[in-house]
Amino acid sequence: MSRFRALAALAVGSALVLTGCAGTSAAPGDEAAQGSDDVFPVTVDSALGQAVIEKKPERVATVAWSNQEVPLALGIVPVGMAKATWGDDDGDGILPWVEDKLTELGGETPVLFDETDGIDFEAVADTQPDVILAAYSGLTQEDYDTLSKIAPVVAYPDAAWGTTLDQMIQLNSKALGLESEGEALIEQIKTESQAAFDAHPALAEVAPLFAFTDPTDLSTITYYTSHDPRSGYLHEFGMPEPEQVTKTSSEIDAFYSDISSEQADVFNDVGLWITYGNTDGSTLAQLQADPLLSKIPAVAAGHVAVLEDGTPLAASANPSPLSVSWGLSKYLDVLTAALG
Repeated sequence: MSRFRALAALAVGSALVLTGCAGTSAAPGDEAAQGSDDVFPVTVDSALGQAVIEKKPERVATVAWSNQEVPLALGIVPVGMAKATWGDDDGDGILPWVEDKLTELGGETPVLFDETDGIDFEAVADTQPDVILAAYSGLTQEDYDTLSKIAPVVAYPDAAWGTTLDQMIQLNSKALGLESEGEALIEQIKTESQAAFDAHPALAEVAPLFAFTDPTDLSTITYYTSHDPRSGYLHEFGMPEPEQVTKTSSEIDAFYSDISSEQADVFNDVGLWITYGNTDGSTLAQLQADPLLSKIPAVAAGHVAVLEDGTPLAASANPSPLSVSWGLSKYLDVLTAALG
């Protein structure tokens, strides 16, 4: 597995450690957020199967990356969720914007599922969930079938790791009986996001490429397609899509693709190169020193936005229900600075 794929897995999967079970899945005193019995049973279709939730879930578990943020944003504290091992700022296994919300809601810290080597089915089962949210995930059919023996599972609509932010909220909120509240959350996030992009007008006409090269082997460029939220969100709010990303995204449903650095000229229309790496200048220097990568106009001009690997800001580049308010403006500041 390349370092980029490992990063992708961490940025969309992630590990954890059991830290104690939450006794309730609803925020104290927030009965409205728990949904109504009247809408149940609810059926949620996915690429892996159909989840039928017979009654209002009292105990909500989530797996994979950021699914826990949907119930949290709607006032529900999950009984269990994936531990963050990438982007965690203090080693507690919880991203800062999630930690802020847990504090605000006053709920117990959920059990943290260790996903380093895949889904911890036993730990999930131990939380006795009524529903398992995984609308944004890379679940295999085997994973889905195993989890479905524990509780109804909400998986992705089309392709692994190809769920948009809107879809994640729509599917997960529907399973909670809070579909209309989910739609309101989507509109709130869109308003915040549009304001953030409007405050960074220099990005409006710049075609970004979110890419990665292995520092030990620069012969391959790995880049996100528009199916991945990191790339797709930038284009959704007006930044042009490079021709190669458009082409690749129309041919495959995967969230990333690889290309030989010998074909670097396909990125001649890229105005901004975004990557994970070191912000001390070494990542940019390495790209500009390479005889092939240095021919890419954005790299040659130094228009490279480097997100410090493993930091909360790097993690927030993958938009989620709670990270947009926390980090989108700071992220766009980094992109704008790279153009300066």
